Amino acid sequence: MKIAWFCIPAHGHTNPTLGLVKTLTDAGHQVFYFSFEDFRKKIERAGATFVSCDGYDFEMEAKENADRVGKDKVFATELLVSSTLALDEMTSRMIGEIKPDVIVSDSVAFWGKLAAMKHDVPYVSSTTTFAFNKYSAKYMQESAWDIARMLVVMPRINKQLKRLRENGYPVRSILEIVQNDNDTNTIVYTSKYFQPCSETFSDRYHFIGPSIRPITEPVEKTAEKTVYISMGTVNQNREFYRNCIHALADTGWQVIISMGTNTDHFDDLPDNIQVHESVDQMAVLSIADAFITHCGMNSASEGLYFGVPLVLFPQTPEQDAVAKRTEELGAGVRLQSISEEDVLDALTKVIHEPQYKQEAERISESFKACGGAAEAKEFLESL
Repeated sequence: MKIAWFCIPAHGHTNPTLGLVKTLTDAGHQVFYFSFEDFRKKIERAGATFVSCDGYDFEMEAKENADRVGKDKVFATELLVSSTLALDEMTSRMIGEIKPDVIVSDSVAFWGKLAAMKHDVPYVSSTTTFAFNKYSAKYMQESAWDIARMLVVMPRINKQLKRLRENGYPVRSILEIVQNDNDTNTIVYTSKYFQPCSETFSDRYHFIGPSIRPITEPVEKTAEKTVYISMGTVNQNREFYRNCIHALADTGWQVIISMGTNTDHFDDLPDNIQVHESVDQMAVLSIADAFITHCGMNSASEGLYFGVPLVLFPQTPEQDAVAKRTEELGAGVRLQSISEEDVLDALTKVIHEPQYKQEAERISESFKACGGAAEAKEFLESL
């Protein structure tokens, strides 16, 4: 089987797919992965053939705005048209050469879905967030219909849809592109239990569970309780980190902070607190008793996979949906503010009140009961 796979240039959307890609290539299938140079090595390590999307005449730079794609759906929809048309000649030529049996595309790499429409190839959505329909929309700050209303009043959008049609893409409306329905074959990297309103999705939706990387560098547990703090790679809130350090200095807990690309340095750190640019997150979570997280889907899922209760500090609507669902299932508490008192109160609650650990373990069990990459492989083969 030949698969053309499209993804946006974002680690949070690429990483969950790589276990499945490796399972497919190990089984002898060919995966042609359309992405960007920064992701070449990890894609090739998974056994796929990397197809570069760099160097094309984007009217709006996809790479520089990758994070914004996940946060701003109006911007994402403008970007999809310029990206699709910039890549059109290359993707059409490559699809003609590859003759894929199926096109798999990230749920916001709309140019992959449009390529499937244009070339009449079976399409599968790869959804690294919650699956989204009119029922699960209540977990977001806006619904698909709100998005559509915003888009319809933008003259640039209708003008750009016309550009797509002129280039052979049979697009009737913006909703046709941005929203999947129950007839859309979809892979979702979570469990039915964690997915909001999972009963409203058809059996074309395969909830395969999160993709968990193996531990490469074990971390020693040096205290009775271990707290992990990570706000992803882009959070630069120095005050938040400073308050965490001050609040936890006298607890006796082992505290591991991953700051990502934050360039701040903290002198005279207490002996129980370590600050790193990056860590083996799987290794740290395997010994953690609590996790302060920005609620990115991957990070939250990894914490819950290890049965770690969460302190929820979302920064975007998508992350807020993850926080709401975690709260609803009783596996975490929301951080009320970045004050030292609130940081300590939230951590004390999830560490010392056993129901949070119990509910995190319940979600973990649901993840481990999923069919994983093997189920997704069989699903793709069946198409």
